Amino acid sequence: MNQFVANNFLTFTLSILVFFIGVHINRRFEFLRKYNIPEPVTGGLIAALFALTIYLVTDTEIVYQLETRDILLVYFFTGIGLNAKLSDLIAGGKPLLFMLGLTLSYILIQNIVGITGAKLVGVPTAIGVLAGSTSLIGGHGTTIAWAPEVAALGIDNALEIGVASATIGLILASLIGGPIAHILINRFQLKGDSNEAPMVGIPFKKEESGTINHMNLMAVFLTLHITIIIGWFVNHLTTELGLKLPLFVTCLLTGIVLSNIISSLFPKVRWPARTKALAVITDFSLGLFLAMSLMSMQLWTIAGLAGPLIVILLMQTLAAVLFILFILFPLMGRNYQAAVLSSGFGGFALGATPTAIANMTAVTKSHGPAPLAFIILPLVAAFFVDITNSFVIRFFLSL
Repeated sequence: MNQFVANNFLTFTLSILVFFIGVHINRRFEFLRKYNIPEPVTGGLIAALFALTIYLVTDTEIVYQLETRDILLVYFFTGIGLNAKLSDLIAGGKPLLFMLGLTLSYILIQNIVGITGAKLVGVPTAIGVLAGSTSLIGGHGTTIAWAPEVAALGIDNALEIGVASATIGLILASLIGGPIAHILINRFQLKGDSNEAPMVGIPFKKEESGTINHMNLMAVFLTLHITIIIGWFVNHLTTELGLKLPLFVTCLLTGIVLSNIISSLFPKVRWPARTKALAVITDFSLGLFLAMSLMSMQLWTIAGLAGPLIVILLMQTLAAVLFILFILFPLMGRNYQAAVLSSGFGGFALGATPTAIANMTAVTKSHGPAPLAFIILPLVAAFFVDITNSFVIRFFLSL
């Protein structure tokens, strides 16, 4: 088998091209805009299918170097932290607890669905756990971490099954969030507060010019870099203390702390929170991160694992949609914020936090800002889920 390796610069360049392909396709097909399918999802899936075609025709595997993608993820979450106001965090107290409780409950449900599906298709229940919270809410990282323990139970290709499940889940997560929000917003006639500044991206219905110039863009980049440097030191300190967190989590926290301290102590400082310049940079970072993630999927690796795995994942998708529509949305208040969170939960429950944010961004660009949603979901996803998920996975594997 031949292999073509795209270095970081080429990967970055291609991701921009893939993003614009998604923009062009979305503009041509109204139903993609109607159901809030993010542009990088459209372009990324087309690029992944193109890579699959190249593999099938020429037996050449396209591999992307993704270090730039990881940097963009840090940019994005640092920007989310800088946008967080203390008033939002206080207002988000009760909804945050509700969202946390619902998410932790759904981790249990997801594994029950996975095990039930495994029994229905006649495969070991450990595969159901792999196709449950291990690969879906957990994502690729959790899958890789737990694959050896699942393999020890007699599942020889545990890693391949888990990675395939996480990959398919990422695709499904990218596709269900927008339609869920569309259904809820139209059914209950919901809309965002036009007076709120956007957290990520510029709304489609507003002019994208005006206050954005090279000076405030450079100021935002300087603020981001200083925050990331401090976040790196915080990450190093927490690791030394025995608490290992992803870098983007400590940068998110650092952004929240700095944004609220500086705006309180130095009110005359021009802080970039809730500015169009920061919204553009976070949208740029998220869009290219998602484009790289989807275009780098090696779809040929999951072809031989389809069959029973597809059945289980379709059951998981149905369970997620029903949970969101009939439990999460009503309990979160049946309002616009709840609808945006519903689209995000669809992306998070089956995919990853960036997918969830991309789903919410696509919705808010069309229907108006929902700042509280962008605070609640990353906090729930970043802190509480991974710890709880580890205990739940161990419990279900012991069965």
